[in-house]
Amino acid sequence: MSTEKLFIKGRVLKRDRQAVAVVGTRTPTTYGREVAYEFSYKLAKSGVTIISGLARGIDTVAHVAALAAGGRTIAVLGSGIDVIYPPENIALAKRITNSGALVSFFPKGTNPVGKNFLQRNELIAKLSLAVLVVEGRRKSGTLSTASHAANLGVEVFAVPGPVNSPMSEAPLYLIEQGARVAKSPADILEYLESVY
Repeated sequence: MSTEKLFIKGRVLKRDRQAVAVVGTRTPTTYGREVAYEFSYKLAKSGVTIISGLARGIDTVAHVAALAAGGRTIAVLGSGIDVIYPPENIALAKRITNSGALVSFFPKGTNPVGKNFLQRNELIAKLSLAVLVVEGRRKSGTLSTASHAANLGVEVFAVPGPVNSPMSEAPLYLIEQGARVAKSPADILEYLESVY
């Protein structure tokens, strides 16, 4: 993982190169929360660093699950590392710095404005060996992360949710576009073994 020109709070370790991004909607269903937790927990237990964006919803679940597993997690911010957004994740951000790091392109004091999150999504993809999309609508920031990953040659996985759920739109669209289907954490672990 290259840490040039990045602002970091906490520690980025050599082992964090084996990282998977877990991303998705800010308004997940119960199914989405359960899936994000299961994947993040089991991957972290297996020594994989979980990367996400500290946003509400799937991102928060991913970070919490990695910490619960005693694993490492990195939060990529769309603001300065001293400006935690959303504010309800301030305590979570502090826990992450003890078991991973907060990372940002942006200098201290930078507020979380909309355009920053597109750059944040690109950095999430750059720091990961694979990106897992859990839930999201057809038009969402989640798809921008997957798009960055595809452009960088980073493997994209998607969890196929219930067909009638609006939150399954992004994963099902990605699968139609050639993303790998992730039915269990083992699918991702198997892929990582083949590339790392």
